[in-house]
Amino acid sequence: MEPVLLRVEEAARLLGIGRTRVYDLIRLGLLQSVKVFGARRVPRDAVDAYVRSLTQDAA
Repeated sequence: MEPVLLRVEEAARLLGIGRTRVYDLIRLGLLQSVKVFGARRVPRDAVDAYVRSLTQDAA
């Protein structure tokens, strides 16, 4: 079973980008994230939604 919340490093690996770029996407509001006890986490479905937005923008 895949985790529901990903560490930033895990989200970066899935997207094929660096950790800093993931933080940039979060800061710009392009990738949703949450804080859990002070740790930044990215919902798995937020990664999917971001990829969908990229493909829609490309069309």
